[in-house]
Amino acid sequence: MPLTERDADIISQSIERAAELAGDPTPLVYEKLFAQQPEMKPLFVLDLDGNARGHMLSEALNCVFDMLGPKSYAPVLIQCELTNHQGLGVPPRVFATFFDVVAETFREILGDEWSAETEAAWQTLLEDLHEVIASHAEKYGMELA
Repeated sequence: MPLTERDADIISQSIERAAELAGDPTPLVYEKLFAQQPEMKPLFVLDLDGNARGHMLSEALNCVFDMLGPKSYAPVLIQCELTNHQGLGVPPRVFATFFDVVAETFREILGDEWSAETEAAWQTLLEDLHEVIASHAEKYGMELA
C-alpha cells in the first residue's frame, strides 16, 4: 500500500516529537545500531565528535522526508550510498537495516505516544525504503541476505 498524506504527516510529526523529547537522537540511533551490528562500530573510530554520525542521520532523515513527498532524489541517494557504504566495508544487508534502526529508536523515544497508526505509517515507509534498497542491490549484484 502506498504512503498516504496522512502517513506522511504522522511520520513527520513523530520525527519532530522525537527531537523534542530527546534533542539530537544521533547517539541513541548509533547506540542501537552498534548493539545490533557491533561489527560497524570500528568503522567510526575516527568520528571522535560524532559529526559523521550526525551527518549520516541527517542524510537518512532527508531521504525519509523525500520519500514522504516527491521522491525526487531519495532513490538515487540510496543507490549512491549503498555503493559507497559497501566500499567502506558496510555490507548491503547492514545498510538495509539502518532505517529500521531509526524507526526503532524513535519508537523507544516516543514510548506510549507511538500509536498503532504511527507504527503502520512507519511500516509502510520502511517497506518502500526496503523496496528501493533491494532494487538497487539486485541491479548491482549486491546480496542483502
